[in-house]
Amino acid sequence: MEFKTLRNIENSFRQIRLYAIVFAVLCIGVVGYAVWQSYRFAEEQRQKIYVLDNGKSLMLALSQDAGINRPVEAREHVRRFHELFFTLAPDKNAIESNMSRAFNLADKSAFDYYKDLSEKGYYNRIISGNVQQRIEVDSVVCNFDTHPYAVRTYAKQFIIRSSNVTRRNLITSCYLVNSVRSDNNPQGFNIEKFAVVENRDIEVIER
Repeated sequence: MEFKTLRNIENSFRQIRLYAIVFAVLCIGVVGYAVWQSYRFAEEQRQKIYVLDNGKSLMLALSQDAGINRPVEAREHVRRFHELFFTLAPDKNAIESNMSRAFNLADKSAFDYYKDLSEKGYYNRIISGNVQQRIEVDSVVCNFDTHPYAVRTYAKQFIIRSSNVTRRNLITSCYLVNSVRSDNNPQGFNIEKFAVVENRDIEVIER
């Protein structure tokens, strides 16, 4: 009888110990899950920007990794430069305005190309001949494997005269380096070693 009582006490002790172990494991699991959720919540909050509208209303904007949009910004930077640099009107002030804005996106290589054309009388002929020039960028190919980024641009150039329209094939090359963002350079790139690889007539359309 005494042996049976001792055995029951031992079994009860084992059961209590088992319950205690199970309870401890559950507590550790709950605490671990709570800590993990806390860190995850804190990380999500760091990915958010809170914007005050005149100090009154609170708007929530999700922040994005800037690196995700860099390829898009690079192509837009190059495209904008070409539109400014190769879009010409028979007006000296308009040409100078476009060139000034284009030079904010590039280094001295773009100015050297402009100066070379200017010395050859290209812009004077545009003005005196009442010629319009515009460009359509077909594609901008960038290599983001190495910095500075090598870029090649394929475009069509249209030279519009009163008698005809000349369509030209335009291919340029350059390198892009990361720069500081500003009002004049919102994408934060700078064009280096700008060069015209090809610029030849495709067809002349009589008007």
